[in-house]
Amino acid sequence: MKQKTLFAGAAVALLLAFAAAAWFYKQQQVEAARQTAQAQQALLIRSHSPSLGPAQAPVVIVEFLDPACETCAAFYPRVKQLMAAEPGKIRLVLRYAPFHPGSDKVVAILEAARRQGKFWPALEALLAHQNDWVVMHKAQADRAWKHLD
Repeated sequence: MKQKTLFAGAAVALLLAFAAAAWFYKQQQVEAARQTAQAQQALLIRSHSPSLGPAQAPVVIVEFLDPACETCAAFYPRVKQLMAAEPGKIRLVLRYAPFHPGSDKVVAILEAARRQGKFWPALEALLAHQNDWVVMHKAQADRAWKHLD
């Protein structure tokens, strides 16, 4: 009887030790992941990048945007839907990636709108009418102006 009690006690002690070690390991992994995410975020987000949503949001989407890119124009409304579905939990940060010819001029237009406090309406207007001012994958900045208020 004493041997069974000793065996049961040792088994319980081993299980508790295993559970404590697993919990400790998990906490270390979570902390390592948090530190890695913080370091990566610092590489992706620039203080001058246009952003929408709370700075302390638990989810940050960094979108590399070419205003003349058809895929970027299709992706942007999906991100806005996500943000609307989870208010206050998502932050969108835009980084320019003007790969199409002429996109750099449209980025300059967006930055001018930004200085006037009209960045987001200008971006949405340009993306909504992209098929008018992008011809054969080339941005025509002179045609983009008419879509801005």
